[in-house]
Amino acid sequence: MYSESDIDGAVAAGVITPDAAGALRNHIAANRAAPAVDEESFRLLTGFNDIFVSIAIALLLVAIAQIGEAIAKPLAGAGVAAASWLLAEYFTRKRRMALPSILLLLAFVGGVAATLVGAMIQIDPNLSEQTNAAIGAGIALIAAGAAWLHWRRFMVPITIAAGAAALVATATGLVIAAVPTTENAVYAIVLVGGLAVFALAMWWDMSDTERRTRRADVAFWLHLAAAPMIAHPVFQMLGIFGNDIGMGTAVIVLGLYLVFSFVALAIDRRALLVSSLVYVLYAMYAIINSAGAVELSAAIAALVIGSALLMLSAFWHTMRRTVVGVLGGLGGRLPPVATLVPA
Repeated sequence: MYSESDIDGAVAAGVITPDAAGALRNHIAANRAAPAVDEESFRLLTGFNDIFVSIAIALLLVAIAQIGEAIAKPLAGAGVAAASWLLAEYFTRKRRMALPSILLLLAFVGGVAATLVGAMIQIDPNLSEQTNAAIGAGIALIAAGAAWLHWRRFMVPITIAAGAAALVATATGLVIAAVPTTENAVYAIVLVGGLAVFALAMWWDMSDTERRTRRADVAFWLHLAAAPMIAHPVFQMLGIFGNDIGMGTAVIVLGLYLVFSFVALAIDRRALLVSSLVYVLYAMYAIINSAGAVELSAAIAALVIGSALLMLSAFWHTMRRTVVGVLGGLGGRLPPVATLVPA
């Protein structure tokens, strides 16, 4: 499968003409009976070789980590980070392999963070909670810097999301270090960070509303990072999973899911729906269970929500047209509801 950025690269290299690229996009959109933007495509696999190489990379990095840890804890992360960068020079920069590039980026940023964590454990493993939070914030900030360096060199779309998540972790650690806080306050901090990442995702998205370039891929991963940072704190602060939720809380959860559905349709991104799915399933289960259908409550909840999601998928384009129309002038800055590529 080829991504939009691959098609753009072929046009830039002169392999195909812009008219041929437009015709290809229209052909794919027509076959799928949906505009190209509504498919929310992103590049994960270029072929089975991606999986083969990823397995080999994982085995190599695990071995390096174990050998490094046997010598000194900081060397485990340092070895992984160094090996990941060197491997990315070939598999990312030259081969442009999608899945290995994602794996190597995560391994590099994680390796940098693990190096610092290992060093702190070796220096003093019994620090106070506030001190650990402050150190954690510093480590997260350095990890964000590592992601920035990786982006400057390799420009893997997921890198911006990894850096943004690290910055949210930095802010959370700093607040906890400065003011000892309760669990719910931590959720509130993460929620604010998630909204900031969502705003950043929208900035990238609105710079390429037709989703033809790498910017759309960057936005995809940012939305994927922002969604759990928004959904999980909101529902956790409502007390979901803490105790048996009442009918009122269950209705609120369903109402929030409808709000998330409206937002997802407007921006043409499904990450919020996926991140909050487990909560709406539990809420529906609670409602059905309270109605007396104890034995089949889980099955009925899955049937109702699954059917609703399939209907949403089948009529996604039609519903988007309605939602974007309701938004008026703002809808013009969102992904189009019809294919805009000239034939």
